[in-house]
Amino acid sequence: MNVKYFMFLFCPLAVQGQTTDIVQTADIIEVKTDNTSMIFTAKTDAPVFFQYWGNRIDSTADFSLGRAVEQQLFPAYGGRYFLNPALRLTHEDGVLTTELVYIDMESNSLDENRTETIVHLKDKLYPVFVDVHFVAHKAEDVIVQYVTVVHHEKDSVRIANIASSYFPLHAEAYYLTHFYGSWAAEMQWKEERLTPGTKVVESKKGVRTAQSENPSFLLSLNRPAEEDFGDVYAGALAWSGNYKLSFEFDEPGVLHTLGGLNDFASEYYLDSSRVFRTPDMVLTYSAHGKGQVSRNFHDWSRKYALAHGDKLNPVLLNNWEGTYMNFDEKTLTDMIDNAADFGIELFVLDDGWFGNRFPRDDDDAGLGDWQVNKKKLPRGIGYLADYAVSKGLRFGLWIELEMVNPKSELAQKHPEWVVKSGERDVLTMRNQWLLDMTNPDVQDFVVQTFDEIVAMSPNISYIKWDANRHVENVGSEYLPAGRQTHFWYEYVQGLYAAYERIREKHPDMEIQLCSSGGGRVDFGALKYHDEFWASDNTSAVDRIFIQYGTNTIYPVQATASHVSSSPNHQTGINVPLKFRFDVAMSARLGMELQPKDITGSDYRFAKKAIREYKLIRPIVQLGDLYRLISPYGENGWASLMYVSKDQEQAVFFAYSLKYHNPTYFETKLKGLHPGKRYKITELNGRSNHSSFYGNDKTFSGEYLMNVGIRLRLYRPYSSAVLLISEE
Repeated sequence: MNVKYFMFLFCPLAVQGQTTDIVQTADIIEVKTDNTSMIFTAKTDAPVFFQYWGNRIDSTADFSLGRAVEQQLFPAYGGRYFLNPALRLTHEDGVLTTELVYIDMESNSLDENRTETIVHLKDKLYPVFVDVHFVAHKAEDVIVQYVTVVHHEKDSVRIANIASSYFPLHAEAYYLTHFYGSWAAEMQWKEERLTPGTKVVESKKGVRTAQSENPSFLLSLNRPAEEDFGDVYAGALAWSGNYKLSFEFDEPGVLHTLGGLNDFASEYYLDSSRVFRTPDMVLTYSAHGKGQVSRNFHDWSRKYALAHGDKLNPVLLNNWEGTYMNFDEKTLTDMIDNAADFGIELFVLDDGWFGNRFPRDDDDAGLGDWQVNKKKLPRGIGYLADYAVSKGLRFGLWIELEMVNPKSELAQKHPEWVVKSGERDVLTMRNQWLLDMTNPDVQDFVVQTFDEIVAMSPNISYIKWDANRHVENVGSEYLPAGRQTHFWYEYVQGLYAAYERIREKHPDMEIQLCSSGGGRVDFGALKYHDEFWASDNTSAVDRIFIQYGTNTIYPVQATASHVSSSPNHQTGINVPLKFRFDVAMSARLGMELQPKDITGSDYRFAKKAIREYKLIRPIVQLGDLYRLISPYGENGWASLMYVSKDQEQAVFFAYSLKYHNPTYFETKLKGLHPGKRYKITELNGRSNHSSFYGNDKTFSGEYLMNVGIRLRLYRPYSSAVLLISEE
């Protein structure tokens, strides 16, 4: 018997399940992708049971037979269910329990790739209706789950907690991979064996909720997750607000996984006939390790969770670390000239370009007053945008529309728009307050301000959208006194509503998702954006770790990675320019420095590296990621590669993180076609000596994947990039 499945053929009655004697054939409900199946069984006016999730099964008749301990599809608090419930309601008469039974189901083809299955449930005694939705993305082996609730009681029903998804697993052991960190150290990778009890990963920050912990996870059964082997389940909540992921290990050894909204201070009063919808939980399964999980997420996100997932993202220069807020018009036009000479495609003007009565010369003033600073830029943004285009570059701007400085005209004009808790002090963070996105007037302000900013020039084609604080002393002057707990949900819904309106008006605008770096790296916000800023930390050494974690879930194509100065502004570490480029070229390449400071041989190298990145960009941004050596290993190496979908080209990256002499780097490649022959060419070389003994030689895919390659990488922060092309 395969231990990954949770259909028990023998087991005594247990508190977390129900023993059923199936005396009639149950309805079989199937949710299928090309390679996976979810299977449930149901009988009218009885609970629906979650039977299976794993490799695709086409013959399902056996699921309606036998005696089994079974887990409900969407367990509510009530009956014999004593674990963390997926749903807990309170009725106006004080009843705290819910018992969901099956009404029927429906299946709808959304297009050639997507099928939606809806399981309709109802409470046995109250007019409460719960629909569990599954959208199967066949080619990507991804299932998106969400839940809707509606009732027809006279008074409101209080939602104490509600999950987007639930699934049970049964195995000998469970290994959870989750991601943690802080500002400048986002998406650190952590794997741990789960023990009896409950492990919770959550955020209660309201905004920037992904910065310390990310709403995503991997679960490996029976052994730690491997790249190419073993059963791995994964989920990522598409939500930019408070969330909770719960992994509860019960007495019989079943693992119950819940994911969705955080119930912290968020009781929701649902009025009669109104529909409450949870965020999406994006789920995938692989029988071939965590590498395939990542490729499933990346393929899915390119189609369904990026604004323009079929396009290549540009090489850009952001002025932030090159000038911070200390610039004038000539400083910027000189940077544009230098960027054009390097072959850069887009110039982005970061913070500090706005404010007059309260000029934005530091982060303590001007935020919210989105007029061009006349002293710094007397000819306005239009002049700079036109100048960039005349030099062959596109032009972009930084904004932070959800926040406001106390020293601003906006704060003085609309104090009622600020998030505050009654008469308590409004706390500042980064010298700013948070605007109340639950308020439709604030949403209108955000949308109108975006319109006005991009209307300053038809040559503005890129926006960097930032958000630099979280929620403290929560409260809304817009929400009624009795509905203040709605804030956490309604803030994000208000933000998404603004995003929707902006995208409808500006469908072609490229928008970067930034939130003090990686504070909003989630699929909920990402679908309105083209790319994200994974971290404010531009240190190439740290970025290897940050991007390793980030790209386990989120697409490489959208991961902005910049070459910055040495010593690095965040860490003070000195790193060779080649190493900085080789790391940044493994994602969406950009630069964040003063380009005139790159001179001599460094100038020639940087110009060549940008040119060579453009050659490999389609492979990196649209190809399949294969992780070869984890930076978390003990040997001080890191390596990864990307393979084009047709397996005609690949690009390989290797990094040395410490001194290695007399040991040497060696690894086997992945994802190539064994029957093809490939020429290997080293890129980004700084001397006539290649790090690879077979430079410009041809090898079979079979050889490269079974024998592998060796590289001369000994010193700390040495690196190599290899282009692999079919001959």
